[in-house]
Amino acid sequence: MFIGHFALSFAAKKAAPKVALGTLFIATQFVDIVWPFLLLLDIEKVAIVPGFTRSNALEFLHFPYTHSLVAGLFWGAVLCLAYWLIKRDKRGAIVIGLCVLSHWFLDLLVHTADLPLSPFGGSKFGFGLWNHVALSLTIETILFLGGLYIYAGFTKATSRAGKWGLWSFAAFLIIFNISNTFGPPPPTDMVALSITLIALMAIIIALAYWIDQKRAVTGEQLSM
Repeated sequence: MFIGHFALSFAAKKAAPKVALGTLFIATQFVDIVWPFLLLLDIEKVAIVPGFTRSNALEFLHFPYTHSLVAGLFWGAVLCLAYWLIKRDKRGAIVIGLCVLSHWFLDLLVHTADLPLSPFGGSKFGFGLWNHVALSLTIETILFLGGLYIYAGFTKATSRAGKWGLWSFAAFLIIFNISNTFGPPPPTDMVALSITLIALMAIIIALAYWIDQKRAVTGEQLSM
């Protein structure tokens, strides 16, 4: 799951209009932001196996500190508390916490049975839609367009950049998701893979912040 997580970021802005879109992007993808750093430290492990699933070559060997359900609960609580301490925005803090937790449930749809319940062992889960390319892409794209529709419906551009930037950004994410599915496998070197993932996420989050600054939430939403 990639743009499906961002779908929730866009939609969550309506539930917490005072939270920056970039912050919601961080929340829904927080465990994927932490993950490459743990790969670099050899704490979590992944293997590049071309053809492992029909959608990508990632075989997730060990990632309980980022991608287990218990870890999602923990990281969600941490970010919820951190945001509340900084902003004193209860609604925003709760939405951020739920966005972090949502990552496990959205990944559950597409991953093979590799998502653990806790860092301490036990059963692993995954519905495996990455082995059904057309279905997984369709579901993820529908989710993304739905979230984008919600965001675009209660925000308005304050400049041309806010209008065209949003649609260009959305097109970029959709095209990247498709090319990532049908393109060559990522680098097998863990340092190169981790740096690529960190750089990509930094660019996407920066663009989300920039676009959100070029759009305004409608008055009735701000009064929530």
